[in-house]
Amino acid sequence: MTTDNSPPTPTPQDDGSLPSPPTLKGVEAIRYALLTMPLSPGVYRMLGEKGDVLYVGKALALKKRVASYTHLSRLPERLRRMVSETVAMEIVTTHTEAEALLLEANYIKRMKPRFNILLRDDKSYPWLMLTDGHEFPQITRHRGKAPKGATLWGPFASAWAVDQTLNLIQRVFLLRSCSDAVFSSRTRPCLLHQIKRCSAPCVDRIDRVSYGHLVDQARDFLSGKDTALRETLGREMNEAAEALDFERAAMVRDRIRALAQMQESSVINPGSLPDADVLGLWQEGGQTCIQVFFIRGGRNNGSRSFFPAHTQDETAGDILSAFIAQFYDDKPCPASILVSHELVEHDLLTEALSLRRGRKVEIITPQRGEKKQVLAHAVTNARDALKRKLAESAGQARLLEGVAKVLGLEAPPERIEVYDNSHIQGSHAYGVMIVGGSQGFDRKAYRKFRIKGPVTPGDDFGMMREVLERRFGRALKEADEGNTANWPDVLLIDGGQGQYSAVRSVLDDLGVSGVKLVGIAKGPDRDAGREWFYTGDSEPFQLDLRDPVLYYLQRLRDEAHRFAITTHRAGRSKTLVRSELDEVPGVGPARKKILLNTFGSARAVRQAGLAELEAAPGISRETARAVYGHFHPDWTPD
Repeated sequence: MTTDNSPPTPTPQDDGSLPSPPTLKGVEAIRYALLTMPLSPGVYRMLGEKGDVLYVGKALALKKRVASYTHLSRLPERLRRMVSETVAMEIVTTHTEAEALLLEANYIKRMKPRFNILLRDDKSYPWLMLTDGHEFPQITRHRGKAPKGATLWGPFASAWAVDQTLNLIQRVFLLRSCSDAVFSSRTRPCLLHQIKRCSAPCVDRIDRVSYGHLVDQARDFLSGKDTALRETLGREMNEAAEALDFERAAMVRDRIRALAQMQESSVINPGSLPDADVLGLWQEGGQTCIQVFFIRGGRNNGSRSFFPAHTQDETAGDILSAFIAQFYDDKPCPASILVSHELVEHDLLTEALSLRRGRKVEIITPQRGEKKQVLAHAVTNARDALKRKLAESAGQARLLEGVAKVLGLEAPPERIEVYDNSHIQGSHAYGVMIVGGSQGFDRKAYRKFRIKGPVTPGDDFGMMREVLERRFGRALKEADEGNTANWPDVLLIDGGQGQYSAVRSVLDDLGVSGVKLVGIAKGPDRDAGREWFYTGDSEPFQLDLRDPVLYYLQRLRDEAHRFAITTHRAGRSKTLVRSELDEVPGVGPARKKILLNTFGSARAVRQAGLAELEAAPGISRETARAVYGHFHPDWTPD
């Protein structure tokens, strides 16, 4: 006979409502949630004590799926641990399981629950954009949502991949890539026309009908209609030669050659895959890499490696299924997806992606032929990428062990924060923080601090104090709430004994403890490799010139310096551009926007003639004269 030692299940009150939720945890909390859980499709969320989302799941029948979590003996260790931390549940019902799958992927990407398989993909993808609302459409690179009056092709795996295609398209179709503002202000052809990469419609070197013909050819090519385009160009070349127009024949010949180069420019250009994504998975050392090839119009638009976060008990099919659902949550899905492993929920994923796309999507695992070869190539790339990552991680681990030994730490640091600031005699002052750890530089954790002041020009100590007070003031509040995930182990600053003492004083005033403070000062003649290190625990010391730990700490310092310089320059440029026009009397935000859109930059406005300013749309004669007079103090109105 078996005995059930669990507490009695709560029952509804006389009016049908439930009593106030008791303080329950684990299986008891789940059983309590089951009392009002429907059998309909939907998404459920497991919540921890602090309200954090532990896990997000979907189900065809919510009550049946969630009830399975009450049988701990049937769950893997990861889910048993998740159940033990659960104190509450939330659900959202949907009409179908496919809708639930799409909602689940969206929740996972936004909430990042730590018991789910997580896709680490926070980057936008570049696209080729052809504007439609202009007599002479522009071809250019674009990121983000498509603006109105434009058509996008892609995505491309990287900026390099889209730039290569853009350059070749310019050679073949001679389309302009300049902005509308530059286009309207040109008076003579630019360099791109001289090197035969633009037909120069800005100065009427081509009429609207002929340019439109080039645009149509570009559209056909980007849509995969290569054969018809090659035949058309061949006829044009022959007709020009027969008419003894050898200059035009030579130009079309060059376009055909550029087109052939474009066809050969990618590693693989499978003719049997007009539009498809190829997903190859490789597992090793408890980690997974998924390599994605973007095939559009039979051409390879590049590839990208992904390393999803998961536990070691997850199968390749589970990981690939979760990856696909999250990957296409915020980007368009092609007609075909090639995968290297059988998916756990193949039919459901196919239905969900078809629902999102609005047209049929097929997910296949090819067994032979060209598609199989392409997939094998993706798997090989995934294997090589994972091996590189494992080697880099091992090397990084050894470096952090060396840092711990040099600085006298009990364990290798997981988070190293480095601070620096940049300014010009106190103006446009910025402080920055960069973060390094076991995975190298964590660029998502970088922070910029615009110095609010007031700070005396050249007072680097005062700037550093403001940065640290803002950084650790917030970190201490988070620590009081139990969140110490972003607490550093080592704090590295660029400076000697004076800088070290000043920062130490700030940290002591704030009550910051448990952080190893290290100052790195440039040696004699500021030679790299002769730096002195200040830790407060011992006399300043130097490291051997060939010590890899020295090189690693130099890289951290130099990365902080690079980030500080670029941040300062960007902030200064914005301020300079803004102040030039803001000082013009009678020019507010609306007129300023008109001027910048018309002339392209504040410098171009400053250099514009009075007639050009008066001809600008939306700018009155009085405003034009005021702008011209501001930039030309010696000018006297007639």
